[in-house]
Amino acid sequence: MKELDPLLHTQLRLAIMSLLMNVDEADFVYLREKTESTAGNLSVQIDKLSSAGYITVEKGFLGKKTRTVCHITPTGRAAFIAYVDALKEYLNL
Repeated sequence: MKELDPLLHTQLRLAIMSLLMNVDEADFVYLREKTESTAGNLSVQIDKLSSAGYITVEKGFLGKKTRTVCHITPTGRAAFIAYVDALKEYLNL
């Protein structure tokens, strides 16, 4: 059986990646609201996904407010698809 990617095999990182698979980009506030996570925990998990090359993070300003936007990378998309395929194998789907 294929091994499940340990980076994606946590609830919050999997949720972030699942959300990013379906949108061009997602800002920090959207991800925090959808995942119902704390800002601190979300920030740590985004950093881990970014360090792995699964997502890119752009920090900027919208007016006077800071804005953090995340995008899934081709590497992240491939890793997510491989993770889902491995999970299907475990579930005999």
